[in-house]
Amino acid sequence: MTSPDAGAAPVAATSDATAAPVAATSDAGTAPGAATSDATAREVAAWWGTSVSRIEPGVIELRGHPIQELIGTVGLAELIYLMLRGSRPPAGQAALLEAAMVAGADHGPHAPSIAIARMTATCGVGLANAMASGVNALGDVHGGAGQECLTLLDSIVEGADPAAVVASVRYFPGFGHRFHPVDPRREPMLALTRRAVDDGVVPGKHLAAALAVEEILGPRVPMNVDCLTAIVYGELGFAAPLARGLFALSRSIGILAHAWEETQQGRRIKGPIPPSILPEYRG
Repeated sequence: MTSPDAGAAPVAATSDATAAPVAATSDAGTAPGAATSDATAREVAAWWGTSVSRIEPGVIELRGHPIQELIGTVGLAELIYLMLRGSRPPAGQAALLEAAMVAGADHGPHAPSIAIARMTATCGVGLANAMASGVNALGDVHGGAGQECLTLLDSIVEGADPAAVVASVRYFPGFGHRFHPVDPRREPMLALTRRAVDDGVVPGKHLAAALAVEEILGPRVPMNVDCLTAIVYGELGFAAPLARGLFALSRSIGILAHAWEETQQGRRIKGPIPPSILPEYRG
């Protein structure tokens, strides 16, 4: 079996309207794609132009770094930074990014993304589909609070008054938790971020903004993981929309683990409640 990366060589590109035969050759032995003009080839190449990777026969480069030089020399967090930012992270920043990714990896079947992945895994669709179903549940309410929090923290870092920002929203995303009186991830994440500030790894502006908001909201509404990771992503210079993508990437680890565990239990067509419990009829 071959991997998707190692599959058949690319065929000549055609428009949706032409649907030319794939890899056809003439009686005279014309090479595949030779009829395509140089101008069209350049147009197609420009259409998919990218700075993220260069893939050619025998060549795989990620942000200009040959893959053979990255394998075994960079960790996953450093690779994520490199792929998103275009350069390797300064000393100490990869460890902070990794801590944020670990913090958001799982929250059990209480989280809709996990529950959906587990139910989907019992429907005969395979792990990739189960993971995709779970990730697709991550939206503005579940999974998007980090992006919304970072957007507000950015405004404070740029000079907005923290009290005015707090007053401008119905609730401040990233604070309070429906399950934990105090999120157990709060103290270790704050400690790591404070240490990074003290060591000059990050500037500390997003941390200061978040602490100012927490003081305004009071002790009954402490930071949760969405704010804690938003602080890190902001300190590392990531744009707010990437906070959502990074959370999805992090949570995919837990989604995979739960989906795999569910497949090992032999249950088929698992629903949201046991068969012995019937939903309330309100007709």
